[in-house]
Order: sequence, then C-alpha cells, then structure tokens
Amino acid sequence: MKATFFITYIMVDGWAGVAGEILRLKPLIIFHLKNFFLVKTEKDREAAMDPGSIGFDTGEPQIQLYFLLGLVYAVVTPVFLPFILVFFALAYVVFRHQIINVYNQEYESAGAFWPDVHGRIIFALVFSQLVLMGLMSTKGAAASTPFLIALPVLTIFFHRFCKGRYEPAFVKYPLQEAMIKDTLERAREPGLNLKGYLQYAYVHPVFKNDEDDEDDDLHGKLEESITIIPTKRQSRRNTPVPSKISSESSADVIPEKEF
Repeated sequence: MKATFFITYIMVDGWAGVAGEILRLKPLIIFHLKNFFLVKTEKDREAAMDPGSIGFDTGEPQIQLYFLLGLVYAVVTPVFLPFILVFFALAYVVFRHQIINVYNQEYESAGAFWPDVHGRIIFALVFSQLVLMGLMSTKGAAASTPFLIALPVLTIFFHRFCKGRYEPAFVKYPLQEAMIKDTLERAREPGLNLKGYLQYAYVHPVFKNDEDDEDDDLHGKLEESITIIPTKRQSRRNTPVPSKISSESSADVIPEKEF
C-alpha cells in the first residue's frame, strides 16, 4: 500500500488530535495546577478557568494539509479517502461544539482568511490534477493524457473568476464606511455635484487633506448613532464564574437593573 505512512499519520495526528480536543486533558491539568498553587482570589480562579480561543495558526494549516493529502491520494490510493472523510466528519462535530460552547473568541476575522484558503485549495486541486496526468502517462494511458490538460486550465480560470468576483469584498471599504462618507458629504454640501465629485469621493483618508473640526464632530456623531448588535456568546452558561472576555462583554452590553 502506497499511503501507509499518511494513513497512520491521519489516524495518529488527526483522529487522536480530535479526541484530545474534546477531552482537553492538558488544559484540565494546567487548571488544577494553577488552582492548587496560584489561585488566591476569585479573580485568579476566573483567569485560571479561561479556556482561551482556538488557535487559527495551527488548526487552519492542519485542515489544509489534510485536504491536500486527500486530493492527491484520491488518485494514487483511493483507499486513503475513508480515513480523510472520517477525520473531517469528526473535526466538524468536535470543533463546532468547541467554538460554540467552550472557546471565547478574542476577535472576529469577518472571513479574512477565505482568500488565502481558497487559493491554497485551488493549488491543491491543480496539484492533484497534475499527479493524475503523470499517473495516467505511466500506466499505459498516455494517449488520454492530453485531454486532461483542460482540467488545470479550467480550474485556474475558475480561480481567476472567483478572485475577481469575490475578493473585492475582503479588501475594499465595507458598506458601513461608504454610508458614513456619503452622509458626511451630503450634510456638508447639500448642493454638491455628485457626478463630478465621485472621482475623489472614496479616496482613503490618508491621502486627503485635513478636514475641518466640524466634519470630525459630525463623523463622530454618525459613528455613535450606528447601533452595534453584540453577537458574542457566553461559553459556559452553568458556570458560577464567567470567563474574562464574556464577563467584560456582557457588562458592556447589558445595562444594570435596580431591584
């Protein structure tokens, strides 16, 4: 079997890693050590109970590596695919539970990872197609290999289409910022010639001249008038002492009531 090493790697690193993620033995041991040696007050206990956030720097590259292995060995050794599918199924269930109920996310990327992830997935797909072409040429089917050239060409064309169609949503101004700019210009100059002004309407503030203090005050009022709906969840609903991040966010959002 040609994929024995990677099958073993998926079972040891992937399956066992998912099981370790749901058990969380290392954070449990660290919590008990901190609770025994360092915890003196309730604030110390709250800091010791904080689960932190999921590590995108380690989890996301691991998922992409498994995706690349699955695409490549789907051609070379198809028996490798069930192990990959089992890993992705377990990882989906476990990490979905951990993100919703355990971890306290410190930031929201708003999908900023997606352009890089999409490019790497396309690279993995093109690489697997090149492996398929090489495999077909060595297995006595060299006559059909030229017809497979259309696969990487169409894949790259699809990547270019997605890059031009969807990438501006990740690198351009959000609609909220554009609305603030439009409202500022309309309030400052009601009779503005919009057609002649659009050429410089959305220039980045760094490249503009200093604006008047009145514009700054108006911009601040507009920002204060925008209602921001909090979406952070409190991860442990039954825990007497909430986590640091969830307690701060709930204190900022929920007003105090007098009884």
